[in-house]
Amino acid sequence: MPEDLLRIGQRTFRSRLFVGTGKYPSLEIMKQALEASGAEVVTVAVRRTALAGRPGETLLDYIDRSKYTILPNTAGCYSADEAVRTARLGREAGLSEMVKLEVLGDERTLLPDPIETLKATEVLVKEKFVVLVYTSDDPIVARKLEAAGAASVMPAGAPIGSGQGILNPNNIRMILESAKVPIIVDAGVGTASDVVSAMELGVDGVLLNTGVAHAKDPVAMARAMKHAVEAGRLAWKAGRIPRRLYANASSPEKDF
Repeated sequence: MPEDLLRIGQRTFRSRLFVGTGKYPSLEIMKQALEASGAEVVTVAVRRTALAGRPGETLLDYIDRSKYTILPNTAGCYSADEAVRTARLGREAGLSEMVKLEVLGDERTLLPDPIETLKATEVLVKEKFVVLVYTSDDPIVARKLEAAGAASVMPAGAPIGSGQGILNPNNIRMILESAKVPIIVDAGVGTASDVVSAMELGVDGVLLNTGVAHAKDPVAMARAMKHAVEAGRLAWKAGRIPRRLYANASSPEKDF
């Protein structure tokens, strides 16, 4: 069978799990969790990361650049201008030409601002960034972001860090119906079953952070998330049986 690769821009990845690098009890535990996750892409918040310092002191010292693709993100930005400046800083620091664009609209809910997000997407695409854009689960907004040139659209499963799982699977399905770029669920998953549910909808991947970083055992949870992505993807490709109201005998009524 052909290898099941995820393609974003000019890059290809075997793993469909993207993992964040914030909120861990220690950088050493973060390092172990990344390894256990099997992820090939890890996100780094540009505004919250020391991009230079003495060896062994920065977050980047704990990420093996030969094993992981760093995906800088614009976490903490609340306007298009702020997000664009942050993305430029990440690229100038040599992190990546890819960027996870995040433009928030409210400090309490951490929901994305659709207007500012679209504005930032248009600017960054013109500047040759490969933009993976965090958004709500609104199918109309997702279409506009794809039309603006986003390399991947990343609808939230639930509010950031909430651990509520996939709150609106029907909207994710509607986004998938017309999408021609990878759809990656970003935010809100809390455990392996949430990840399986997302992958069984047919999404191309899952990005998570808090569900692993705040677990009682982050390394074990990272391993669980790895298997959940793989199981959910395989189940979606295999095709589930239809749901029925009544029983349907598994044995034939007549002999062959």
